[in-house]
Amino acid sequence: MTTISALSSSRASSSTATSDGTATTSTASRVPQKTLGQNDFLKILAKQFQTQDPMKPMEDTAFIAQMAQFSSLEQSKTMASDMAALRSDQQRTAANSYLGHRVTVDAGKGKTDAGEVSAIDASGSEPKLVINGKLFPLSAVLLVEPGAVTAPAPQPVPTTGA
Repeated sequence: MTTISALSSSRASSSTATSDGTATTSTASRVPQKTLGQNDFLKILAKQFQTQDPMKPMEDTAFIAQMAQFSSLEQSKTMASDMAALRSDQQRTAANSYLGHRVTVDAGKGKTDAGEVSAIDASGSEPKLVINGKLFPLSAVLLVEPGAVTAPAPQPVPTTGA
């Protein structure tokens, strides 16, 4: 199997001439990638095909194994993304279920705070409970008690005119 080494340079330089005849050189920093994507994989695979010995071509099984590994990696990345979205949705659902309930939360430094959850702040990366005008993360919840039960407002009875 052919080994391909990655070429990387930390700086790229370019020279340009100015109208007064002097030359200027600018150096731009290049940020190396830490992960390989699908395009990188296909480039490496194409390079392997170009540099392989025609008398000893790559075996079908090796090619299939490489494709299967890449496919498995892509599926793992997709599943991790889906799991993060599911976790976020679950946190929002849990936060919404606390609305109207009396909750005791860890206020830090060994103190607790209690009150009715009046709102949910979903503006950040994870929802926060609004209790007595203060924001608390879901992880701070220590105790949940049922909220005050209120009877529904009576509905007017439609009258039929005769």
